[in-house]
Formats: sequence, structure tokens, C-alpha cells
Amino acid sequence: MVLWLTGLSGSGKSTLANALHEALCPRFEGLVMLDGDQVRAAFGDGLGHTQPERVVQVERVQRIAKLLSDQRLVVIVALVYQDPTRLTWNRDNIEDYVEIYVDASMDTVQRRDTKGLYAAFERGETENLVGCDIPWVPPEGADFVVDGDNPIDPGVSAARILRDVPALRVPKGEN
Repeated sequence: MVLWLTGLSGSGKSTLANALHEALCPRFEGLVMLDGDQVRAAFGDGLGHTQPERVVQVERVQRIAKLLSDQRLVVIVALVYQDPTRLTWNRDNIEDYVEIYVDASMDTVQRRDTKGLYAAFERGETENLVGCDIPWVPPEGADFVVDGDNPIDPGVSAARILRDVPALRVPKGEN
């Protein structure tokens, strides 16, 4: 199974992914989390952030997630994407794929600016930022939409997702 979280940078994907990981850790021995920044660093950070390089990055993560899922591991992915065909590929190629969209407005993510990306973009110090000079295309038909503008406790959001994904439920009487 792959739980794929997407949204703009600063929307709360990694926070929710961490909450899901914490909730699932006691239930699943084979649990892996793939965060876009961590995967980029693991490959030597050789890719930039242009549109073509972002596609390469997403395809890397997709292949890793599929490989791990095919080995019966539960994979949590937190990744910005900007190409709807990538999520279509996920649905077509990954068994037990669950898409979670952390929906936060540009105003919210710019206000949070947890990595300083939006401020750097505004100052002209960076480019190739999804939602600014790279168009953001919100996913259509996500299995879950989490309100990133008015976030509740990430543990509560994680619990709601876990409640509604049958494969993640723990049978009654088991911990």
C-alpha cells in the first residue's frame, strides 16, 4: 500500500506524513516514509528544481514507492508534484494506492513559508517554485482532502484517514 500525500510546499504534507507514520508504526513492521526532500538528498541532491528535473524526482519516488509496496511494505510519500499524469500513473501502477491532498491556499503557504522558499522567490533569489513560476495543478479525485488552511491536530487527521482506509484498520481486540 502507498499513502501518497501531495500539496504545495508548506501545506502540511510532512507534518501529516509524520503523524501517519507514528500511528502506523506499532501496527506495521514494514513501514517506510519517503519525503521528497529526503529522497532528493539520498540521491546526492544532483537535481535542480526545473520542471523536467521535478518530473525525474517524482518518477524516482514513484518507482521506489512501487518497488517497496510490491514487497508488501506500507509506504508513506510526502511530495510536491505539478503534473497530473504522475498521479494517474500511481493509480494505474500501484496496488492499494491512497491519495491524500493537503489543500492549502497560496496565501497560507506563503504566510507559513516554513523553508523560506516563497520569500526567496519574492526577492528574486530563486526560481522554479511550484505555485509561483511553475503552475500548481491541484489533484482531482483524491481519496482524502485535508484542509491545510485550517489544520487540526495532525494526529486527528491521521486517525480519520486510518479509520477510513480498511487495509489500515487494526482488527478489534488487537493493538
